[in-house]
Amino acid sequence: MTAPLTPPPPPHEQPPHSSRGGWQAVSAPPGMGPAPHGATAAYGADGPGMKTELREAAVITVGVALAGVLLGVLWSWLAPRVPLVGDVVDNAWVVYLKDTEGEQAIGVDGTFALLALGFGALSALVVFLVRKRGGVPLVAALALGGLLGSLLAWRAGVWLGPTQNVLAHAKAVGKGVTFSAPLKLGAKGALLAWPVAALVVHLGLTALFGPRDPDPYTTPYGSAAPPVA
Repeated sequence: MTAPLTPPPPPHEQPPHSSRGGWQAVSAPPGMGPAPHGATAAYGADGPGMKTELREAAVITVGVALAGVLLGVLWSWLAPRVPLVGDVVDNAWVVYLKDTEGEQAIGVDGTFALLALGFGALSALVVFLVRKRGGVPLVAALALGGLLGSLLAWRAGVWLGPTQNVLAHAKAVGKGVTFSAPLKLGAKGALLAWPVAALVVHLGLTALFGPRDPDPYTTPYGSAAPPVA
């Protein structure tokens, strides 16, 4: 006689929760496990590093500051001239303004401020195109380079402009002859136009077109990973 062919009993299925009433740990799908920690580590390793950022910041500072020479040349060329006249009074040379109500002195400050604003916007655009990642060292280098560039432009423009020895200039051109006064930056606040414009433009470009940081809590499928109890 042969034993009847009876199928084996099905395996006993475990309940979805333990006998104590607590939920069992549910394994997350592939890519949803320790994603937050791994994603953060991967993103941190993707950066250029602090040494590289400081090196780039130093190069940017020097490059932006050297651009101040060009600003000084343009300022000495485009700034309006303040007319002076020399005269002899009691056998002594005196120099006075030819037009006491003229606004050429204000135009000198305004020309410097407008040129500095343009240089600030241009330097911010160039730095953003070269390195879109941004960073605190880069922003600090942009501001410091702009301030140094303004100071260099100021001194270069004064040096390239008319001579500072007004009396000698008056004697050279002769009595009653109009000549130009040396360049003078009356509003020292214009020195801040370059760094302020650079920071504002760079901030706007970074906010609009800068790269976005990846969300460490987003799965490869585009949805947030469910919490694992």
